[in-house]
Amino acid sequence: MANTPQAKKRIRRNDRRAVVNTNRVSRIRSFIKKVETAVEAGDKKEATDALQAMQPELARGVSKGIFHKNTASRKLSRLSKRVAALK
Repeated sequence: MANTPQAKKRIRRNDRRAVVNTNRVSRIRSFIKKVETAVEAGDKKEATDALQAMQPELARGVSKGIFHKNTASRKLSRLSKRVAALK
């Protein structure tokens, strides 16, 4: 259990930030899911639009410290390859 006032404040702050970060992760996953569903449906235009919308969200997640930059780069690369492979 936290004894010092600073440790108690950190616990309060961490709880507030956890909610914000959880919402951010959920939002980014939703953008990724839109791209994946469009690719599975075979709709190239919708998949391309969804990929364009996902890129800045993913980059924002990296800048906020939610995702590691290599993880975001890998996700973007793999999804881009799948979208490009559509006819």
